[in-house]
Amino acid sequence: MLHKAGSLTALGHHITRWLAVLLLAQTALLSGGCAWLDTKQRNIIYRPTPGVPADFAGLRAGDERYFVSQLAISDTSGLPTHQATGRAATTVTASDATPQQVELWWLPHADAAAPTLLYYHGTFRNLYQNLHKINALRDAGFAVLAVDYRGWGRSSPIVPSEQTILQDAQLAWDELKRKQPKANLRVLYGHSMGSGVAVDMASRLKAPNDYAAIILESAFTTFPDIAAEANILGRLASSFNNERFASIDKIAKVQAPLLMLHGTLDTTVPLVLGQKLLAAANAPKSLQTIEGGGHSDLHQVGATIYENAVISFKNKYVLGR
Repeated sequence: MLHKAGSLTALGHHITRWLAVLLLAQTALLSGGCAWLDTKQRNIIYRPTPGVPADFAGLRAGDERYFVSQLAISDTSGLPTHQATGRAATTVTASDATPQQVELWWLPHADAAAPTLLYYHGTFRNLYQNLHKINALRDAGFAVLAVDYRGWGRSSPIVPSEQTILQDAQLAWDELKRKQPKANLRVLYGHSMGSGVAVDMASRLKAPNDYAAIILESAFTTFPDIAAEANILGRLASSFNNERFASIDKIAKVQAPLLMLHGTLDTTVPLVLGQKLLAAANAPKSLQTIEGGGHSDLHQVGATIYENAVISFKNKYVLGR
């Protein structure tokens, strides 16, 4: 999601920027709605970052970047829909479908028996900008399969929505099953908005038949709750938008061991929202706070605590040591 430093202010404050758009347009558009307004709101919420940073030095030897085709259907009702067609682009002739591309990273571990973590990132930063966090999780003993949703990185340039993100999350899950055929060695992970993605995915799967455990970092209850924590204008602005990622409504369906990580100085997603989500979750569950940690720097501010918490959780609930 968003970093607390520099020009990147907290998501709650970005959500309140909706109000400037809404107050200008809402009265005139209330009766009929407007695609422009919806697109503007989603751009403000997600702030997708396309392209590759100029300073990207490449992945480790043996790592792989590739594309999987995503069939975006004009009928958006029901659960996320996709068609994975392999690594090569595929021409789709159906009049109601548009082929798009989703970039995936396959980052194997030196230990072939290591569990595999499915990495769902947050808003703003793409995979290239999340590489340091991904590597911290690899160093904790995981192979990693990571996905750049459409709109981010080298994936197809669209204005994302909750639905398109969940479609791409489903595509990545299908890839995970191919890369890691052993359900007991699959772990779901989500940072910030990605926590909402991971909870949604886990709520539609069965543990331990499908996966072993779930790790959430800088997690929240719902997008509107983040806005409400910012101020009353954020609460008002969020009432006009359908982007929710309501993990609080789904977490009770997750029947897997849960580790949550949260910084005590997170100004993007206050710790209280992570605590509320934890309270609604099923056992076994635990929360590791990082003193002085912000929203995206837990693996740096509390490197030893962070790594030890992840390793201990992995050993106990995934490897059974």
